[in-house]
Amino acid sequence: MTNDLAMMTATDLLTHYRRKTLSPVEVTEAVLARIDQCEPALNAFCVLDGDFAMAEARDSEQRWQSGEPVGLLDGVPTTIKDVVAAKGWPTRRGSRTSPAEGPWDVDAPASARVREHGAVLLGKTTTPEYGWKGVTDCPLTGTTRNPWNTDLTPGGSSGGAAAACATGMGALHVGSDGGGSIRMPSAFTGVFGIKATSGRVPTFPPNHLGDTVHHGPMTRTVTDTALMLTALSQPDVRDWFAIPYDGRDWRVGLDDGIRGLRIAYSRNLGYADVDPEIADLVEAAAEALADLSAIVEEQDPGFENPQEPFRTNFFSCLRPVIDAVPVEHRDEFDPAFVEWVDAYRHVDADGLLAAQGVRMDLGHSMNVLFDSWDLLLTPQVAIAAFAVDAEVPAGRGMKSWMEWSPFTYPFNFTGHPAASVPCGLTPTGLPAAIQLVGPRYREDLVLRGARAYEAAHPFVMPPLPEG
Repeated sequence: MTNDLAMMTATDLLTHYRRKTLSPVEVTEAVLARIDQCEPALNAFCVLDGDFAMAEARDSEQRWQSGEPVGLLDGVPTTIKDVVAAKGWPTRRGSRTSPAEGPWDVDAPASARVREHGAVLLGKTTTPEYGWKGVTDCPLTGTTRNPWNTDLTPGGSSGGAAAACATGMGALHVGSDGGGSIRMPSAFTGVFGIKATSGRVPTFPPNHLGDTVHHGPMTRTVTDTALMLTALSQPDVRDWFAIPYDGRDWRVGLDDGIRGLRIAYSRNLGYADVDPEIADLVEAAAEALADLSAIVEEQDPGFENPQEPFRTNFFSCLRPVIDAVPVEHRDEFDPAFVEWVDAYRHVDADGLLAAQGVRMDLGHSMNVLFDSWDLLLTPQVAIAAFAVDAEVPAGRGMKSWMEWSPFTYPFNFTGHPAASVPCGLTPTGLPAAIQLVGPRYREDLVLRGARAYEAAHPFVMPPLPEG
């Protein structure tokens, strides 16, 4: 357990609150001080409401003192990504085309759940415009930087949440993932994040990308993510696609270990090009899981790279976002966003149906795989973090984030739960991560695997940037 209040886990904070050895007020003060210290260098927040947070912390303090805390998260400093509606704060989605005026009087389900469970809400974290790319820069809020090296990107699109998480600017963070947007920045910053099974965490309003988009936790430990997922997965009638609520506490069985679990290890899904420094760390992680008595064997799922069908679906679904803005204001968009959407304007109904056909085949392949295996292990991203203000690393011949993150979007298509698990540092001191994918509805297996690895190989956080 750390003595740094800002870096304490939610689980440890709640234990202290229960014992009355810490107060939500002093913890929130410490977190706001950490934001003052790190935010100028990182640009992780687009909305910061310290007065509101302190008022919430004082209310929480009173509840704990009277022995009447509410919910699972009472007094824990928490952030919301700026694509997720939160009552009282603008939801601009990182875009100058999104109106600044309110009323901002609706909570998305994720915001409603953390609020109902007593979390101290700090503000909203940065995102690229409409969460469209794997790095976090946009015309409205500028560039978010990686705390491990501020010359590098933290990834995206939940890059603000990841940077905040890694530096103690909140213990719990609501991110979103439409093609890897929780997992990519988690990998680049060394935090833990999970995209649950499609429909596990209710969402509202509906996203243009439909059921490929997920809201979910980003934290510094697996246990905190299990705690947060327990709250976030509670039902909300506004999401017609949500799966039936089963009342599960995702912390139950978390430390049961992985003895006998069958883990299919795929180095590259049969098609990806992975940097050697990442491949070596992933290989070591596979060996570590075997040392924990899991049965780890090399096995590819057997599908071809679905990048082009995913792009077809992704950018076709984002077309209405641009078309809703008057022509005279379209120059306010990120030019690359418009360029990519325009590149897929030719796609018709037949093209979308063909993409959905690939999606169905992909889901079939994964279900066949999980008929024999409990988990799938892959690299999370193929490279380490690269320079800010670029969608792709220089000199690699890549055109989009999907080329350096070939392991994320397949599982948005299939809806399987997938988590980014830190697995060490490259020779240049940058985080790397493995991805654990589980059968649909089996987040428990993903979390157990991640927790077993974390217990044997604790995650490390970056030194704090100044200024």
